[in-house]
Amino acid sequence: MFGRNKRILALDIGSSDIKALEVNDAGGKIELSNFACTKIGNQNETIFAIREIMRRSAFKTKRCVTSVSGRSVIVRYVNMAQMGEQELKQAIRFEADKYIPFEVDEVVMDTQILEEEIADGSGEMKVLLVAVRKNLIEEHLHLLQEAGLQSAIIDVDAFALGNAFEMRARESGGLSPEKVVALIDIGSNKTNINILKGGTSYFTREVYLAGNDFSEAVSRKFNLDGQEAERLKCNPDDQAADVEEAILPTLDDLGNEIQLSFDYFENQFDRVVEEVYISGGSAQLPGLQRAFEGAFEKSVVFWDPLESLVIKPGLDEKAIGALAGQLAVSVGLASRVRRW
Repeated sequence: MFGRNKRILALDIGSSDIKALEVNDAGGKIELSNFACTKIGNQNETIFAIREIMRRSAFKTKRCVTSVSGRSVIVRYVNMAQMGEQELKQAIRFEADKYIPFEVDEVVMDTQILEEEIADGSGEMKVLLVAVRKNLIEEHLHLLQEAGLQSAIIDVDAFALGNAFEMRARESGGLSPEKVVALIDIGSNKTNINILKGGTSYFTREVYLAGNDFSEAVSRKFNLDGQEAERLKCNPDDQAADVEEAILPTLDDLGNEIQLSFDYFENQFDRVVEEVYISGGSAQLPGLQRAFEGAFEKSVVFWDPLESLVIKPGLDEKAIGALAGQLAVSVGLASRVRRW
């Protein structure tokens, strides 16, 4: 129906910055036709920041795909008796109170069958359950409406991260159905963990240790204010060794939390995480790769989410390339243009 004019705005509204990618489906490839990003000092500035992005970026569409995260978003992987999709949607309302800490009437729920038959002979299937508090959805929709945008899809950060990686893998031949990889996206105030088997998510978790905690460690070490500490963390130059020393205890704490997630997944599914892929604004911290490889005893790879997009001629490739590691969620949202 939309043909080559099919276009969306992938809008990643973070706690410290906003990233917007305008993409269109161009003959089977996703083309990045425009982009913008801006810092925000606090959540009260979000609406003004979005309006400013829209004002100065000359995007050609107001149809947007966004995502939510945080403690009002519950993701569970549960076993249920085998049934069809429609039966499942009805049955889950009676089962949901076992898995979510909110009243069923307070949330919007969705489900997806991951395995139609579990290989343990129990006659059960494995189901993904996602529940988001209605007030979070309402606040999110109000924010978009106030910015003059039309909400098409609201995703979950961790699944957008998985979609970006899956799209990248598909470009290079796809993932083996049995291969297990972990995606770690380190943002400002949280770290997203998504463990995939093949192209399917089997574990997600948010850890509230991330970039701001590293900045605070640098601030304490060098007696700097917040902005100066952030600058030094991102560009340590000849002080890289001292910055690494400052953030190492926090890196170790984050590594331990991630390893706990690996242990849980491996015990639940009797499968080993084979590779770890890192993205996010804090991915390139001094010493991070060495600390994580030591903690996990696995290969740690930094990946570029932009590899799966075609960048429109005339865009500032150097500027967007500098942001590449921070765009995993945005690119995952942009992948929805193929499912419109």
